[in-house]
Amino acid sequence: MPRKKKTPGATKRSARSTKRTTKRNITAEDLLRLKFVDGIAMSPNENQIAINVRVVAENRKKYFSHIWMVNTDGTNLRQFTNGEVTDGVPVFSPDGELLAFTSKRNDKKGIYLMPSNGGEPKLLIEGDGSYSNLSFSPDGKSLLYVFRKNDEVPRDEKGNKEEPVFRHITRLFYKLDNLGFLPQDEGQIYTCDVETGKEVKVSSGTRGKMQPVWSPDGKQIAYLCNIQRNPDIDVDLIDLFVIPAKGGKARRIDTPRGPKMMPRFSPNGKEIAYIGHDDPNDAWGVKNMHVWKVPVRGGKAVNLTANLDRQCLDLTISDTVEAHDGGLLHWSHDGKTIFFVVSDAGATHIYKMSSNGRNRQKVVGGKLHVMGAALNGKTNSIAAVVTNTTTPAEVYITSTAAGGRLQQVTRFNSWLQKEVHLVKPEELILESTENYPVHAWIMKPPGFRSGKKYPSILQVHGGPRVQYGFSFFHEMQYLAAQGYVVFYSNPRGGQGYGEKHAAPIVAAWGTYDYDDCMAFADYMETLPYIDKKRMGVTGGSYGGFMTNWIVGHTHRFKAGVTQRSCVNFESMYGSSDIGVLLPREIGNTPYNNQTGYRKQSPLTYVKNIKTPLLIIHSEQDLRCPIEQAEQLFMSLKMMGRTTEFVRFPQEPHGLSRCGRPDRRLARLDWIRKWFDRYLKGKRK
Repeated sequence: MPRKKKTPGATKRSARSTKRTTKRNITAEDLLRLKFVDGIAMSPNENQIAINVRVVAENRKKYFSHIWMVNTDGTNLRQFTNGEVTDGVPVFSPDGELLAFTSKRNDKKGIYLMPSNGGEPKLLIEGDGSYSNLSFSPDGKSLLYVFRKNDEVPRDEKGNKEEPVFRHITRLFYKLDNLGFLPQDEGQIYTCDVETGKEVKVSSGTRGKMQPVWSPDGKQIAYLCNIQRNPDIDVDLIDLFVIPAKGGKARRIDTPRGPKMMPRFSPNGKEIAYIGHDDPNDAWGVKNMHVWKVPVRGGKAVNLTANLDRQCLDLTISDTVEAHDGGLLHWSHDGKTIFFVVSDAGATHIYKMSSNGRNRQKVVGGKLHVMGAALNGKTNSIAAVVTNTTTPAEVYITSTAAGGRLQQVTRFNSWLQKEVHLVKPEELILESTENYPVHAWIMKPPGFRSGKKYPSILQVHGGPRVQYGFSFFHEMQYLAAQGYVVFYSNPRGGQGYGEKHAAPIVAAWGTYDYDDCMAFADYMETLPYIDKKRMGVTGGSYGGFMTNWIVGHTHRFKAGVTQRSCVNFESMYGSSDIGVLLPREIGNTPYNNQTGYRKQSPLTYVKNIKTPLLIIHSEQDLRCPIEQAEQLFMSLKMMGRTTEFVRFPQEPHGLSRCGRPDRRLARLDWIRKWFDRYLKGKRK
């Protein structure tokens, strides 16, 4: 039987949760009032922070994104852009006088400029495609970016877009969830003159160029590119290049074979730091992504964090952020220090170390999730987007000294703390099979009363190589407010606890991960306030896989809700946008390892499912295509099992975090109604 190991303050938190409060419980509709901080930029003088803020439109059917500005002392918070627009995260010019950002305004899609002291955005350059990776040249005269041109779309006599007669597919990687069919152009590097908008195409070829950055003298540009003969199969064989800023022949820098991201020149231009690892055959994120450094003129690349058994990326999840921005990699102005983030035991922290890899220190720590960070100027300060279990993301400022104190500079969502009774989860470590420690959390309903038996819901995260943790989760707060004890953990197979924690389920989904989830359920059943006859389970993506697996291997749960789930790996191999990567994770291809694919597929055990199961899936999910849900639904229906199927039109895999707001509310309502029906006996 797993044993709970109390963490400091656990008893006090439990006692506080019983106090009466005049605050109301959170609602699904509160999601519509949240302001989502999607990114930040620091001014060169470190006096201002530009913020990208996303809000829900009044019709509940879309989002708008605007730029806000605030002084680093927290004064003079003001909205800079307005209207029914979607502005990208801005970048400052070197003198701090201009902001550059992507946007679509009055059907003009491109790069805009505006004075940092306020004014009207000015369209600098436009095109039918996507712009990314904006940055000013060191002298402020040019902008660097990647432009990916859209394919030409047929139009009718009135100029309206039409569907093509056919699509000719020649590559494996031709679609991507939330984007759909990808344009043939993979993206090239461009610069344009800030005054005239005159554009220069720096790179050429058929292979896409990624994440370009200026050298300190503005004469070179470093970028990433996959030049393999079959880049759709060798997806992690990314190379690092430098090219003259005016265009010309690119030079490959010798680095270990493997994935790379976020290249950054040292201030003297002699070295490039990047995030990566040296195992191009890694499964889905088992190998730690570390901070590396390589000489620009040739020499051996060095792993600066080789002795750190953690990912130097942000892998903590929340339903209030659309996607991970990767994290942080930044040199100090004198080149002596490198800043980066680390995902560790449910938290994401900011670290710094000497540029030789020594003297590693934690700058921002604690039970929190750093969702983004920005440094600039003299690197005396760090602006960070930070959340915790009871506070949605806000902007903070801190010094670059180790153990610096966070000072809050925005309060976009202060209304939530003032109006709503938010639940602080109780943290624990439980023991699974072979006495393996598993980090877990329990959220009790607001107004929790001892002596009462509660229904409960086990939540399983997606990924699988991400982590639950100290981040605000509207969904969990909402389900707790509906009278459920919500419990969740980081079982083996996820990240945040080292490679040995992440690796056990490679080619073995449904083994150690299932054991850890069931150990937690065993523990919950021993608690005096848990009604073990009214336990539910839910999860999305990999969490949906685990929900399917659980109800196919035990009848202990009274109801389940499986979302955007993996059901049949044999068919998913050919239908998912990343199906080509399944052999690394599941083990070879289905035609060379049919036994392994079927053994790890929940569909194989569908005859064992007797738990009432609600299936939620998006019709435009390209990661776990809807055919996965259709197979599960048909199989259960044919056997006369209790199941229902809710399909969301037009939505991608990430419905719960980036879907249309009204559909996000409908999803929550369906989850609540299903659990109310089977865990509370309510039929409405």
